[in-house]
Amino acid sequence: MNANDDKTGKPASASDAMIRGSLGFALVSVIGFALWAFAGKWFYKNVGEAGLYFASAVLFVGSSGLLLHPLVQGSNSLARFYKIFMPAFLAYALVWCLAWFALRFGAGEWLGSLLGSLVFTALIGFGLRNLRGFLKVVCAMFALHSAGYFLGGKLMYWLVSPEGKQLLPALSKAQVSVVAKLSWGVLYGLGFGGGLGYAFWVFQRPNQASSAQLGT
Repeated sequence: MNANDDKTGKPASASDAMIRGSLGFALVSVIGFALWAFAGKWFYKNVGEAGLYFASAVLFVGSSGLLLHPLVQGSNSLARFYKIFMPAFLAYALVWCLAWFALRFGAGEWLGSLLGSLVFTALIGFGLRNLRGFLKVVCAMFALHSAGYFLGGKLMYWLVSPEGKQLLPALSKAQVSVVAKLSWGVLYGLGFGGGLGYAFWVFQRPNQASSAQLGT
């Protein structure tokens, strides 16, 4: 148990919730990105890009509760986490994919990050029956999600470049590709998880559960 957790193992501060979210979702993200890293070619050939994204979303949702349910305060946290997180993440994934398939690189990614963060944050708030602090949470979610996603992408493309490959001279081209994709997953997970942890923390603050309205 983290030193900043309370006696129940729940995060005792916003920073602790963000750290727990970042580390936990980084592992979740590695699991999800591993499907792309190890079986991406098979998916593209047999079920297409949309099928790959759907399968990855299933892995993200399925593994998230096991690692992140302590973010939910109170009893029966695992079931309650899935009830809140599952629709929020699936809606986020759908919105992001729609933006991606419509506009692709650049504009599609930024629009997906913005709208996905907005939808995800709203549904987490609705699930916790509290939207006070929505504006600051969605801004944090968008900033952290974008940082993790875009920095992760830059790291991946750098690792597969001639300069990046010099760091991994013993690995084959295929192995370097796997490492690069998983590295993107780590940074994406750290960013998204930080925003996720912050959202759960803010929307569960004492004496706010009955104030389901927008505010700061």
